Formats: sequence, structure tokens, C-alpha cells
Amino acid sequence: MLRIGLTLAVLVVILDQILKAVMLDMLPEPGIAITVTSFFNLVHVFNPGVSFGLLPDIGPIVLSAFALVVSAILGVWLARAETRLMAVALGLTIGGAIGNVIDRLRFGAVFDFLDFHVIGWHWPAFNLADAAISIGVAGLLLTSLFSAPRETKVDES
Repeated sequence: MLRIGLTLAVLVVILDQILKAVMLDMLPEPGIAITVTSFFNLVHVFNPGVSFGLLPDIGPIVLSAFALVVSAILGVWLARAETRLMAVALGLTIGGAIGNVIDRLRFGAVFDFLDFHVIGWHWPAFNLADAAISIGVAGLLLTSLFSAPRETKVDES
């Protein structure tokens, strides 16, 4: 399971960074949107905070250090993963976190470019790393909700 998760984490980091490089070259200045469909735009946004722009004043070094600590903890969990879904979920989450750490260290913020809006609802811009984290966390929740409970030994002394 460790190999599955680590391979997926590395793939997410590589794809995330390639896609961000392509989008940085392709997109105009920050703040200008390119309409792709009636519900999807490409934008050039740097997010100095965490999800949804929260905590922008903490700084990239602190946020990066926190993400690396969490990734290390998830790596230990990955080494103990018992199912393929758990390994995939952890690999996606680790890869996404590291992809965003690279941005914070390079730019001081995370580069986001995917912008969805439907019927008046507008999601904050995000990137492949963010999507991998979200899917990974959803997978972790699924494994927690639907995994068979472990038996515990009762000490009868």
C-alpha cells in the first residue's frame, strides 16, 4: 500500500506543478478571467492563505511548515494503510499538500486558476493540488465511515 500511495503523491505533485507552469504562461495578468464555458473560467489568482483564502496573514513559511508536518503524519498513516482506498486517499492528500507547499515557497502564495460558478454560486478559485486534497479527504472519510470496526480485546481480570 505504501508504494501505491507514494507513487500517487509523486504523480500529483508532478502534474500539479506542470499544470501550474502551463497556466502561469498562458493566463494574462492576475484578476482577469478567461471564460471557457458559462460556468467555468480560467483565472490568475495567488492565495496567500489556506482554503478559501482563510488566514492570509500567517505567512508562507508557517503554512508550509504546518503542511509538511501534516504530510509527515499522513505518511506514517500511509505506511500502516491496510486498504487500497486508504492508500489512494492518503497519497492524493499528501501530494496535494506538497504541491501547494512548493507554491508557497516559490511564490509566497498558492497559484489557483480553476474558477467554477453556477446559478449565482461562485466557488473560490482552486488548482489540481486542492482538488487532490479534497478528493483524498473524501476518500479518508469514506474509509472511516464504511470500514469494518476492529475488534477490541476485553481484559477480564
